[in-house]
Amino acid sequence: MRIHIMDLLPGDKLIQDVFNSYGLHVLSADARLGSDSIARLLAHNIEYIEIERSPDAAPAGVTLPTIISYPSVQISYDASLAGLDILFSQALEEGRIEQDIVDASFEPLAESFHKEKNLVSLLLSLENSDDYTFNHSVQVGMLAYYLARWLGYPESFALDAGKAGFVHDIGMSRIDPAILRKPSKLTDEEYSAVKKHVEYGADILRKTYPDDSPIMLGAMQHHERMDGSGYPLGLKGEEISVIGRILAVTDIYSAMITSRVYQKERDLLFVLKELNRLSFSSLDPTITQVFIRNLVPNLLGKTVELFDGRRGTIVLTNYTDFFRPLIRIDNEFVDLSKHPELSILKVLA
Repeated sequence: MRIHIMDLLPGDKLIQDVFNSYGLHVLSADARLGSDSIARLLAHNIEYIEIERSPDAAPAGVTLPTIISYPSVQISYDASLAGLDILFSQALEEGRIEQDIVDASFEPLAESFHKEKNLVSLLLSLENSDDYTFNHSVQVGMLAYYLARWLGYPESFALDAGKAGFVHDIGMSRIDPAILRKPSKLTDEEYSAVKKHVEYGADILRKTYPDDSPIMLGAMQHHERMDGSGYPLGLKGEEISVIGRILAVTDIYSAMITSRVYQKERDLLFVLKELNRLSFSSLDPTITQVFIRNLVPNLLGKTVELFDGRRGTIVLTNYTDFFRPLIRIDNEFVDLSKHPELSILKVLA
């Protein structure tokens, strides 16, 4: 059937190749349309296409869920959590961890994620326990692995970055669990106690890894900041290793996006805006902007509320200003980059 793109539904199937007015190929026949492909059609000013409507196409305004390749990813994720459990117990009882367990727990997970496109949704959907520290460690590890790849580093470096993120909080094994599970704001004394996890982690990892290894540097420096405001050494700028700067970004992101006993998760747009703000002071600007640029596509198809109360759906991201996308409100398209008086209040779904 021939249909206007305003009437497309996620799940519709193209029955012929699509080309723009300049003859450039846009989408191939048999492609299943999702929010990203519909946005691509909009970007190329395509008005009508030939589609086959699937009986399970999503109703208007509904984004199809991410399809996860179970059971392999879930099994790898569960195995990595089990590996962390072993590592934390070993760190607490023996004051050290085994590198073989780190490798065996993280590498299969990284391999299984290669098949998945929506990293953020996948990580959040795979949270399967109430243990914030373990889920946070897996998230930071996987995000660090991908961020290193997005920055153009080789696979070996990306794996090291991922493993550094995976064990970056190993020092938490020595922190009083009552403090970690406290449902209210920490006192100054409690916060000082938690900050010692960096030094504890260094003590634990030093028995397995050399001081200049990516694993050690990541654990020691993930709370250092570019402007010198971090801890434990108050390092500045390039005094902080690349691994440390990568983990600073992924650690903050994961902490903000995930629900904890004393904090509700924030929506993706809020977190990315906060990272963007920090990139002008405490976070590495290049690393942070690459991270934001690669996560912005996860906003496509999301329902948002504007400050004027109207609601719409993000249909196209704007790479000159990540936070002013093209939004569809009913049958109208609103380009926020051309309307400075308008902005997004929050992401609804």
